Amino acid sequence: MNLQSILSSVLDDVYLKNEYPALAALEAEWTHTRPFDGLRVLVATPIYRNTMTEYRALVAGGANLLVGYSEFNDPDVVDFMREWGVSVVTPAEMLEAESHGVFMDLILDCAGTFASLHPKIGFVELTRSGVQYYKNAQKPVYVADSGIVKRIETSLGTGDGYFRALEQLGFGRASENDFEGKRLLVFGSGKVGSGIALQGVRRGCCVTVVTDLNRLQSSVQTQNSENSMPAGDFSTMLLQNDVNVVDCHECAEVASLIASSDFVVTATGIAGALAVPVIQQALLSTSAVLANMGVEDEYGAEIPAEKVLNAKGPLNFILEEPTHLKYIDTSLALHAALAERLVQEATTLGDGLHFPPQEIEQRLLTIAIQDGVIGPEICGMLGGIPAEID
Repeated sequence: MNLQSILSSVLDDVYLKNEYPALAALEAEWTHTRPFDGLRVLVATPIYRNTMTEYRALVAGGANLLVGYSEFNDPDVVDFMREWGVSVVTPAEMLEAESHGVFMDLILDCAGTFASLHPKIGFVELTRSGVQYYKNAQKPVYVADSGIVKRIETSLGTGDGYFRALEQLGFGRASENDFEGKRLLVFGSGKVGSGIALQGVRRGCCVTVVTDLNRLQSSVQTQNSENSMPAGDFSTMLLQNDVNVVDCHECAEVASLIASSDFVVTATGIAGALAVPVIQQALLSTSAVLANMGVEDEYGAEIPAEKVLNAKGPLNFILEEPTHLKYIDTSLALHAALAERLVQEATTLGDGLHFPPQEIEQRLLTIAIQDGVIGPEICGMLGGIPAEID
């Protein structure tokens, strides 16, 4: 039995194709075109059952697959991959391999974990937090988190994951309106923070977002790239949903909000973002349920790990599926599709950071909206069906 069939034996019993329409479309196409034939491809997405859908698409395209070990993983899935002969490797092991002349062709990274390696063709980085590791890259690096597609995961899926994790830990159930009237304080107004805030609104919470108002007002007037949504759209969404927004520099007000909140969650993406004395004291004294949804420790060293759910790790990673497949399908598909583009442009694409080509994102969005179970949610997030899809 080949690896594609082995993965299918797990995935086909659990997921319907309308939960991963973009990856299913790539898999069907690549079975015939085989863009990765003969190439060694390392994929470093967190190792969970739903990310196996990306593995299967790449294998269908001819990839000789290695899986990058992550601190975020399901041990059972790690064992499963190893049992079927897939190498699950660490950065140290791959650097050792390079010292013996063994190099990867492509690295599909996450959070810059494997940025120290030297692939023959280049990298695709899945997250915004990983970009810092590639600023001086001497190979081409596509950043999947630069455009619209990643918003599906972060604005819809991550907020959903935060509340599912709270439910799993016994802090209430949305189906019983247990979050109705609860006071939710969110640090950060980017894709993740705004997504959590809006999920809170849907569950009846009284939501306040703490952010840098100077930076937010400046971002309203700019765009990160020609094919990205305006950064100010997040502030617009918050205001349209009656979310209270407070400046992070108003420390006394923020401390008071912490004291009166039922739930506090960080999503700034900045290590030690809350490491301000008056805020630290409020956090140590509060009876609110504290959680983090970023990769970094945003609370700071003064706040004990046991004071924060999941010991300050991203809360949704306590779940069997940290983010439901239906919300990460387009992100994983973009991750993989950009690898195909790297192969096609290997001799012409310059070193350093690159935004996802608009036509690739548009194609994946079209598939997700037309064939996916969350098509209506995506349209709602984008403010209606994009003109190119009408």
